[in-house]
Amino acid sequence: MPTSSASTTDSARPTASGGVQSLERAFDLLERMADAGGEVGLSELSASSGLPLPTIHRLMRTLVACGYVRQQPNRRYALGPRLIRLGESASRLLGTWARPHLARLVEETGETANMALLDGDEIVYVAQVPSKHSMRMFTEVGRRVLPHSTGVGKALLASFPPEEVRALLARTGMPAATEKTITTPDGFLAALEEVRRQGYAIDDNEQEIGVRCLAVSVPDSPTAAAISISGPAGRVTEAATATIVPVLRQVAAELSETLLASGQGGPAA
Repeated sequence: MPTSSASTTDSARPTASGGVQSLERAFDLLERMADAGGEVGLSELSASSGLPLPTIHRLMRTLVACGYVRQQPNRRYALGPRLIRLGESASRLLGTWARPHLARLVEETGETANMALLDGDEIVYVAQVPSKHSMRMFTEVGRRVLPHSTGVGKALLASFPPEEVRALLARTGMPAATEKTITTPDGFLAALEEVRRQGYAIDDNEQEIGVRCLAVSVPDSPTAAAISISGPAGRVTEAATATIVPVLRQVAAELSETLLASGQGGPAA
């Protein structure tokens, strides 16, 4: 009989991808918690993941001990504060990998280029390269905004089911940043349908009067991401849109390749 130390347990068994099953399961649970708003019960995790309760309980106990999850007084589990440092570091790396692509956008369009992520219910800007024009747009890296008034928010939410979009809007509300901001769920869902139809999103004076933004999602990104250009409405015109959008799409595809390559051992050359 082999000893227990020589045997391969279910949790340590290699997976088809060559990874460790328990690690893959733990990260899957963390992502499911994030998708659920950051706090869940064990039964919810079991129902969504298909894993048995004893397995989930064992994994969660380990995550709690490491500080990546904490147990609430109501016995539910919440994402832990130790994840914040990982997220901040990852955001900085995303910005580093994105910056050369954003610089190309600036060179080819003349306007400020941005990269943003959907973090919970908010949009967070993680990278920017400013326009060389004296009159240019500026968004501070790390700034958080609600998705309904931004081009990047529309680009990111266009792939979401309508019921998930409505739930998000119910949580955040739809305050008007300008008189052109979309402030009804039906209006926003109609705008998302237009994004899907035309393949890009527009913020037309909706976040700030006098500013237009064009945005596309980054295809197959490891985390939901979008890139955009923003500039004065007098420069980012309907005529300019026809020239800018193909460049946006091309750069988004190249950025996607860089991000996917980074997950295989480093950014693409």
